[in-house]
Amino acid sequence: MTTSDEFTAISEPQLRAMRADLEEQLQWREVQLRDLRAAVDGGNDDTARLALLADLAATERAVTELRKTLERMEDGSYGRCADCAAAIPFGRLKIRPMARYCIGCQRRHEAR
Repeated sequence: MTTSDEFTAISEPQLRAMRADLEEQLQWREVQLRDLRAAVDGGNDDTARLALLADLAATERAVTELRKTLERMEDGSYGRCADCAAAIPFGRLKIRPMARYCIGCQRRHEAR
């Protein structure tokens, strides 16, 4: 049995640190979202407005994903695959904290 980060489940201290990082990211993204909405409402040419709208949509998706991840942390489902319920290795969560699937299930989703 290995104790490598790649194969171990997330511990409470790791979870707290990741939650703090995600909350910080959410705050930053919410400020970015507010600024983008204000810029879209300002007078811009069509090209600039389209670019702002694309940025706004991407930021809204990021905010939604961050909120969902924090909700999973609160309800205790964070770190478990949404498909097979297997523990997602800490190594994967460290690289992609908002991962919802284990690597096997992620590959199946990408193949669809």
